[in-house]
Amino acid sequence: MKVLVLNGSPKKKSDTFRMTERFLKGLNRNKEHDINVVNVIEKNIAPCRGCFGCWAKMDGYCVIEDDQNEILDMYRSADLIIWSFPLYCYSMPSHLKAVLDRTIPLVKMKMVQYPTGRVQHEALMDFSKLHTLVISGCGFPDWDGNFDGLRAMCRQAFGDPQMICVPETPLLNAPAAAVVADPLLERFEKAGEEYAGSLSLSAETIAELERPMISKEDYIRNVNG
Repeated sequence: MKVLVLNGSPKKKSDTFRMTERFLKGLNRNKEHDINVVNVIEKNIAPCRGCFGCWAKMDGYCVIEDDQNEILDMYRSADLIIWSFPLYCYSMPSHLKAVLDRTIPLVKMKMVQYPTGRVQHEALMDFSKLHTLVISGCGFPDWDGNFDGLRAMCRQAFGDPQMICVPETPLLNAPAAAVVADPLLERFEKAGEEYAGSLSLSAETIAELERPMISKEDYIRNVNG
């Protein structure tokens, strides 16, 4: 299986990517998958111009000559794409959003309406076997609403992918919090093993990964202290 990991953290080794690394360790336990991690912050990717030159050419490439076309090549050949990023203003970081915006060359202008009533652009190629996983961490405790906007966007952009949204991730880089952070990382590794077996995660597994490491009150007290 070809796995493309789009690491959207500007710090590369972020709290969120620590979780993703452990997930990949479990996923590739038997060393049978080809995993390609792209640190998006290191790439030269301009914002989309909205020129629709890609729809005029219809060759699957963007008319802007930067690193995005290399990513589009990897996107087309991937069996699994993992979008890994910290929550920025209730969505994804701007440099990673530029990557998402510029996947428009992978669809046509032609629109299709599905039995559900949803209208989308027709894909340029068959992506029906492509799996997508979103892993996102944030610095908030488990307050309702923090990931709602992101979940809505990802459902529309990726066709209702599996998502793991984890609060309190700064604890992963606090030595004093290792007693609660290390067990979470171990759960991510086991989740990778589970995903390797079925290309999906159970609702129970996702709930365990998203469970706050400490209480909301203790977390706020530590942040404010």
